[in-house]
Formats: sequence, C-alpha cells, structure tokens
Amino acid sequence: MRWGVEQRLEFIEFRLFWEGTINRADIIDCFGVSTPQASKDLSLYQARAPGNMLYDARAKRYVAADAFVLRFLDPDPYKYLSQLRAVAEGMLPASESWIAAMPFADVALTPKREIDIAVLRRVLEAVREKQSIDVFYQSMNSDRPDPIWRRMTPHAFGYDGFRWHVRAYCHVERKFKDFLLPRILEVGEKGEPGQSGEDDWLWNSYFDVIIGPHPELTEGQKKVVAKDYGLEIGTTVLSVRYAMLFYVLKRLGLLDDAAKRSAHTQHIVNVNRKETQAALERAEFRL
Repeated sequence: MRWGVEQRLEFIEFRLFWEGTINRADIIDCFGVSTPQASKDLSLYQARAPGNMLYDARAKRYVAADAFVLRFLDPDPYKYLSQLRAVAEGMLPASESWIAAMPFADVALTPKREIDIAVLRRVLEAVREKQSIDVFYQSMNSDRPDPIWRRMTPHAFGYDGFRWHVRAYCHVERKFKDFLLPRILEVGEKGEPGQSGEDDWLWNSYFDVIIGPHPELTEGQKKVVAKDYGLEIGTTVLSVRYAMLFYVLKRLGLLDDAAKRSAHTQHIVNVNRKETQAALERAEFRL
C-alpha cells in the first residue's frame, strides 16, 4: 500500500476513534485530494476494516460503529494532546491538525526564546558534516562578560523543557559543553573537527534516577501519584543521560531534598538521592 493511501486510512480511523465521525470533505480538506479519491479512500477503509463505520444518511457522514476495532491507528493520548498543545501554543495552525472538534485549551506559557534560523541551519550543517564551526557566543560566565568568537564541534541537541541547546566540543575549554542556541549571535567559518561526539562520555552514558511518591502523602494519594507518573511497585526508574541529568532533576523539582518540602506541592521524591548527588558531581554539576 502506498504511503499516501496509508496515511489517509490512518486519518479516517483517527477521526472515527477520537471524534466518532468522518466524511469526504474532511479528507479533501486535510490532504487536498479530489472528491472521487476521497470516496475511494472511504470505500477502501470499509473493505479493510469491515463493520467499523456506518453511514448516517441524515447527517451525511460516516459514524463509528459500536463494534469499532482499530486497524490502522495505534492511539496514543500523548500524540493527541501534543497536537492540542501545538495548536494552543501557536506552533501548528488548527487547519493542519487532524483534530476537527478542537476543544478549548491553553498551556502555561514561558517566554519564547528566539532562535536565529540562519544560526540553526549552520549548526545543523556542521553536525551533519561532522565539522567544527566558529560561533560568536554570549556566555553568562563572569570571566567573559562580553560575547567572544569561539570554535565548537557540535554533535547533538538537548531540550530542557524550556530551552534548546547544542551539545558540542568546545575548542576553547577543551571539553564537551552545552551552548544555548539563542546565545549564538553569529556563525563563522567551518573547519576541522575537534573531539567526536563518540568521545562525549556524559552524553553517551546514562544514570538511573529512581523516583517514588512523597512519603507524607496518604495511601490514596500515593496510588494516584503512582498512576500519574507510571510508577511500578511504588517507584520507577528514569534512565537519564548524564549530560541531561541536571535539567531533568530541575524540571522534576528534585535538585534538593524533595522529601523536606511539602507533599502538597512536591508529589515525588528522589529515592536514590545519595547516588544521584554523586552522579551530578560526576557530570560536573553541584547541588
């Protein structure tokens, strides 16, 4: 089956599963196909997933049958909610989403970090070609209050939930570091690479963070926290790159001793906190 046809069948099932209805116009609007092609797609879906949808002559739409069985879609609540979030944040026009009955939604916004598209393209090019690149970078280091030109060999990207950074070998400090993309003001010439990303131990090695419910929660609260965080037998393991460990712990509120904070605001704790502290120190961070 051609990829385009498979995509449209998945779209039909998406609408039937999440919204219970579909018609030809939905397919035409989303994929720009002709009316005859949309009709063929619906007929093909009926043939491949018999009994999944019925035609409502009054509404002139197909509706999901009671005996609906998934054939083409692997439904994931996070995929659905990611589309909803993208629309709410203005990253995706509602017309480009597969969601038709768009519910009202909002997100807790943070200030948008402006990233120069020309800078991103040049950094991506250096990553693909495995070369170094000169960047005019504004550090927050007190020893370098003004931006300076420095050479780096980028090999990966990281996102801490708020900001994007590029992971690179710094030719000035002769070690692997994180460079925030918005702080790269200009990009200069490419050149011979420094150390390869394969040598970045902090990026390629992982540490297991064990999390569990706050001990001061009630048993009922612990159960719902376990469900919320996908905890098994009271705890769960997050396998985290050493290079991302600080960011993960910061976002989860686990940089300090979470057990000493109120269980009403901090619902999880770091079960292996002592080992995590040692891992942070190994990753060149300090609590």
